[in-house]
Amino acid sequence: MAAVSRFWLERQRAKTDAGFAARRQRIAELTRRGLPNCAGVVLKSMVRPFNDATRRQITEFCASFVRVAPTGATAALKRAAVTITLVDAGEASGTALLLTLRAASLRAHSNQWALPGGRCDAGETPVDAALRELDEEIGLKPGAASVLGMLDDYPTRSGYLITPVVVWAQDSLRLAPNPDEVASVHRIALASIERPDAFNFISIPESDRRVIRFNHDGDFIHAPTAALIYQFREVLAGRHTRVDELEQPVFAWR
Repeated sequence: MAAVSRFWLERQRAKTDAGFAARRQRIAELTRRGLPNCAGVVLKSMVRPFNDATRRQITEFCASFVRVAPTGATAALKRAAVTITLVDAGEASGTALLLTLRAASLRAHSNQWALPGGRCDAGETPVDAALRELDEEIGLKPGAASVLGMLDDYPTRSGYLITPVVVWAQDSLRLAPNPDEVASVHRIALASIERPDAFNFISIPESDRRVIRFNHDGDFIHAPTAALIYQFREVLAGRHTRVDELEQPVFAWR
């Protein structure tokens, strides 16, 4: 009986060791690819700490990203700019981006999720406009030195050409949302936008283009916001994925 028990224990130990080895290999591979483990739990190594090393890394990613050159097809569109504002989300969540819920009183796109930003004033560059809007909407003044780069322009159905500006906001503890424009401000951990299931694509009868959706806290966030966040996610992975052909839902065409 003792011999049988020892044999059984040895077999179980070997199976367990093999299982642990396979799981370690699986986790190493998923970590390398920036994906969560098979149980859907975000790996600790996916969290990007809010520190100088992360800032340098994202700066390098943005520097290596080659923006699409403007074309005549977008020349007539009104210019706008938004910020992908990177902030501290706390030790557990690391680096996050800021997302706003637009005020219900706004005439256009009220109660919708958005990146901080708005229309460019006469003579303003996209960077100038993005930083001004960041201050006006939520009271952040990170300055021009905080700009890490820009992503592709996105043409909207409502006639705007949006330039996303990536900004590092070192001090974001005291946000001051403008109630006339912003209902609330949210910190979205970068680990959450890097999940494999963070985005999905659907078809609609009104367009041949795919509609992109960002799954956030039980809600769907659509383009342009979802498209810009998706391209930033791709930049973080070292991929140059274009998003100008990703569609908006029909309710956002106005």
